[in-house]
Amino acid sequence: MDVNSFWEMNPLFNPVLFASVARSYLFDTDRVWRASREELERYRDNAFKRVVKHAFNVPLYYKKYRAVGIKLSDIDGIKDIGKLPVVSKDDFRNASLNDLLPVGSDKNGFSMVSTSGSTGKPVTLFTEPYTMFKTLIGFIRVIKEYGISWRKTRMSIIADLSAESAEEAYFTGTAIPSLKPIFSLDNMQTFHVGEDPENILKKMERFNPEFIGGYPGTLKILAILKNRGKGENIRPRWIGSSGAILDDYTRKYIEDAFDARVFDVYGATECSPIAFECRDGNYHIQSDLVNLEFVDKYNNPVSPGKPANIIVTRLFGRGTPVVRYSGISDLVVPSDKECGCGMITPLIEKIEGRRVDAIVLPDGKIIPPSSFTGIPYKVMRRFNTKKIEQFQIIQHDYNRVEILAVVDKRHEEPKIEVLFEALKEAYEKVLGKEVNVEVREVREISTRRDGTVTPPPVVISKVKKE
Repeated sequence: MDVNSFWEMNPLFNPVLFASVARSYLFDTDRVWRASREELERYRDNAFKRVVKHAFNVPLYYKKYRAVGIKLSDIDGIKDIGKLPVVSKDDFRNASLNDLLPVGSDKNGFSMVSTSGSTGKPVTLFTEPYTMFKTLIGFIRVIKEYGISWRKTRMSIIADLSAESAEEAYFTGTAIPSLKPIFSLDNMQTFHVGEDPENILKKMERFNPEFIGGYPGTLKILAILKNRGKGENIRPRWIGSSGAILDDYTRKYIEDAFDARVFDVYGATECSPIAFECRDGNYHIQSDLVNLEFVDKYNNPVSPGKPANIIVTRLFGRGTPVVRYSGISDLVVPSDKECGCGMITPLIEKIEGRRVDAIVLPDGKIIPPSSFTGIPYKVMRRFNTKKIEQFQIIQHDYNRVEILAVVDKRHEEPKIEVLFEALKEAYEKVLGKEVNVEVREVREISTRRDGTVTPPPVVISKVKKE
C-alpha cells in the first residue's frame, strides 16, 4: 500500500493534516472568548486574504474576477470585500465540476456534497478533510458554550445521512470515522433523519443521552411522542436545534416535553456554521469562520434592526471556496447590540426564516415565517393550554391561507371552536382582513415522503415570491 492510499483510509494519519487540525483545535476553538476585538479583526483579514488567494486558483472565481478586472493585489483585507463580485446559486449550478476545484487538484482528494435542494435546485460543491475538521471545530465551540464535552457527554445526533449530504460526509464518510481510531467516541449515537421516530426514541432510551441534537421538525415529532408516553426515561440536559427555523411554539413544546433547555444553531451546507445562541439567548456570528454582509434585494447594505438578505464568505476551506455567496435564501435581522456573555463576536437579532417559506400578501408585502409561526403558541398561552399538538400553515393563493391543526384530545378546555376562532383572529391581525384564513382540524400532518419518515414543513407557500 502506498502512502497516499494509507492517508486516504484515514486522512488524520497524514502528519501535515494532523498538525493543521490539532493546531486549529488548540487555537481556534476558544478564540471568540479569548481574543481582543483587534486580534479578531487581524485574524479575519488574514483569513480572508488566504481564501481570496485560493479563490483566484478556482476557475469559477478566476473567470468572474478577471471579467471585472480584479487582481489579488487589490485585496488587502475584509474592507476590500466589496470589490469582489457576488456569486450566486446559479453560478455554482451552471459551473462544471472542474470549475469548482483548484486548478491542478486531484478530484480523489475531495468529497462532493450537495445542499438539501429545498428550493427544488440543489447546489453541489467540493469539500475535503481539513474543511470538514475546521467545521467540526465550529460545532465543538457551540457545545462548549453549554459545558458539553464532545468526548465525554453522551450525545444523540439526528442528521441527514443521505448520500452526498454534508452531514453524511461528517458523520459516516470522513470526519467522525477518522477520529474514532484516536478517540473511542462511544459517547456519540447517530441517527438518519428519515428513520422511524419511534425507533429513534427506543434506541435513545437505551443510550440515555445527556444531549440531543437535530432538526426542529424532527425534535418536535419526538416531543409529541414523548408527550404520548413514549421514551419516558429520556431526560437530556440540553437539546440543540439546527437546519430550519426554530419558532417559539416549537421551542417551548420541545422544552416542556423533555424538561430541557433548547438552544439554536444557524448554519448552511455551503458555509456551516454561521451563528449560535449563547447561554443568554443571543445569536453570535462565528465571525472568525464566516463573514456576513446584510443587504437588500439590490445588495445595498441594510441597517441593524431591519430584515436583510445575507451574503456569506467562508473564511476557511481548501475545496470549493465560498466568497460573497448570495445563495442562502434566509431573511436575517442584524444587530448592533453587545452581549455580556463573554464572547466578542457580533450578534444577529433574529433569524426570520427562508424567503421561500415567507407568505406574500396581495399587495406584495412579504411576511417572514417568524412573524406567524409563533402565533399558535401565543394563543395557547393565553388559554393556558397545550391543546394544539402540531400545526402547518399553507398559503394556497395570495388571499387564502389554511392552518391545519392536530388536536390533543386529552385537553378538554378550551373548546376547539373557541381556540380556532382565536387562532383565526390572530392570523388575520398579522396577515390582514384581505386574506381569507381558515383553521381546520386534521388527524395528522403527514411525515412520509418518498417512502421515508421526514418532518413536515411548518410553512408551505404555493405562490410566487417575485
